Amino acid sequence: MTDTQQRFALALYADATFQMIDWPTTRTLQTLYTEIGCQNVTAVDMSDDLTMWLDDEGLINGAPVNVGATLLYAAHQEPHQHYHGTAVITGGTDRHGTTLPLTLDQLSVLLVLHLTACDAKIPGQRDRGM
Repeated sequence: MTDTQQRFALALYADATFQMIDWPTTRTLQTLYTEIGCQNVTAVDMSDDLTMWLDDEGLINGAPVNVGATLLYAAHQEPHQHYHGTAVITGGTDRHGTTLPLTLDQLSVLLVLHLTACDAKIPGQRDRGM
């Protein structure tokens, strides 16, 4: 990946909405705090090359269950709990411990899994002549 390529992470919200967010090369922890809306994050390894970041206090502070994040985790690992609040999905880490952005392939797969797991209505192609 070169410095000119766009870098993304995927934010999954408890209301089943999502958005791609820019994944910076520096200040990644601040990006997580801002996007998740918390002061302490926890990392959950979904696979060797996917990490889910959550509010470390989401369960105890009353954040709603994030069904999409919970189901997405279950698609990669045996589930052992429900996840609460906003989740941010990134790539794994490099040999220096730096959190990597998602590849476009990873992002595509995660979006399809999220949309189907949450039974989201995916809009069809529009006819311009109608």
